[in-house]
Amino acid sequence: MRAALLMFGSAMAFGLMAIAIRLATAHVPTQEVAFFRNAFGLLALLPVLLRPGHAPLRTRQLPRYLLRSAIGLASMLCGFWALGHLPLSQAVSLSYSTPLFVTIAAVLWLGETVRVRRWAAVIAGFIGVLVIVRPGAHGFQAGSLVAVSAAMLSALVSIQIKQLTRIDGPDTVVFYTYVFWVPLSLLPALFVWTWPTGIAWLWLLATGILGTIGQLLWTRALRLGEVSALTPISFTQLPLVVLLGWLLFGETLDHWTLLGAAIILAANAYIAHREAVLARQRRKLAP
Repeated sequence: MRAALLMFGSAMAFGLMAIAIRLATAHVPTQEVAFFRNAFGLLALLPVLLRPGHAPLRTRQLPRYLLRSAIGLASMLCGFWALGHLPLSQAVSLSYSTPLFVTIAAVLWLGETVRVRRWAAVIAGFIGVLVIVRPGAHGFQAGSLVAVSAAMLSALVSIQIKQLTRIDGPDTVVFYTYVFWVPLSLLPALFVWTWPTGIAWLWLLATGILGTIGQLLWTRALRLGEVSALTPISFTQLPLVVLLGWLLFGETLDHWTLLGAAIILAANAYIAHREAVLARQRRKLAP
């Protein structure tokens, strides 16, 4: 129950962060939103990681963190642009395609074995992506490919995190990611810099705080519970974003987006279930 509540809190935090990003991009460029999200996120993280009694944040993998942060920043910029310029329901639905790309990357990068049932789920998930994007159809938006690119890059980050956490703890991974993210995200922001004014500061502060809260709750939920049980709970972010998108921006949920999102979420739930089953089998066989 505790893990489920933590995952639900994480989904709500990430959903509210998506709304804050949409509101912030109305005032400042996407690159600047990413910088302030990272800067305020690091400030919100420091009291948690540097409190008395917390384990030292040491690492020997700084070059890997630099690569992970660079790819993660590219994914963040694409994802933030999608949240700022696409219908929120579409941007968030396409972000759920990340686990599909993770499965492919795990095969190519880590040499993992994926059998027929998981490949079938991946194919079904990509059908859901095509239903949302609808290439060649009247409703096709080229910007939707930016959201798909964000998911693809995020999958590479997930693989790198899996490698980093073999040596470092999750809090160490989060800390050094932010340490690199802040200066890396400042560079593109300087080329389009516009000083925020008034309410924009509130939305920028909210992106950092909510993003950090979401990450901390997410890592702690996965430490306590099984991925297969928690993954469906993370999908509650979508109805929250759809509701707030309707209330704040007058957006309606397109039936193609709803159908595609349902296919993607079902595929993700099955992939998470199969991974949990295989993990339990490996633990039983381990000496």
